[in-house]
Amino acid sequence: MSKSNKPAKDHNTFKQGILDGIPIALGYLSVSFSFGILAVTSGLSAWQAVLISFFNLTSAGQVAGLSIMTASGGFIEMAVSQIVINLRYSLMAISLSQKTDESVNIPARFILAHGITDEIFGVSAGSDHPVGRRYQLGLMILPILGWTTGTLIGGILGSVFPDFLANALAIGIYGMFISIVVPRAKHSRSVLICVLIACALSSLFYFEPHLAGTVSGGFATIISAVIAAGIGCAFFPSDAKEEAQ
Repeated sequence: MSKSNKPAKDHNTFKQGILDGIPIALGYLSVSFSFGILAVTSGLSAWQAVLISFFNLTSAGQVAGLSIMTASGGFIEMAVSQIVINLRYSLMAISLSQKTDESVNIPARFILAHGITDEIFGVSAGSDHPVGRRYQLGLMILPILGWTTGTLIGGILGSVFPDFLANALAIGIYGMFISIVVPRAKHSRSVLICVLIACALSSLFYFEPHLAGTVSGGFATIISAVIAAGIGCAFFPSDAKEEAQ
């Protein structure tokens, strides 16, 4: 058999990054729609919500930051909460840096770091080729636009919808968080225990009169997450079987 003269497909191109980012962008569009409504019903304008989404690109961090802003929290509280919630992105960036090619220089890393999310990292890390600057840039553009556009649509509609409908649609983003945690907790005893500890601590901060009056919601979230994660790591580490599942 004669070999084909057709050149091998170049997977590490800007166009291929765009194509790989389409499913992520569509998912982000629907999720950020709920954040836009939540932001507007919390007192922000649609454009304020859009700026938050464009410059942050983190669902959990944005929801936590929104709750701190609406509760008139301080800058330290905001900074600590974002560090705790988004620390995983630093680990993703370190891991991804081992797979980039020589085109990803230091200036490019500052730009591409903005587009590191769970889904974008998953696509990049799962590719069977070194990740180049053009591919990674193409991969992040549509998800950023999808996340920002969804927030804009949700913010505009949230300002015109009746209150009962806007409030109902705003809880959609919390449903996303539940859909992420529950399947993992069903198969991992360690994750389930950490989730239950975090829920118990969060409830304690909310319902106990002395704690509710002295600890703000943002710090309550930080304390609950850190304590639950610490207890889980110390006493309930995941075993190899759970990691395989």
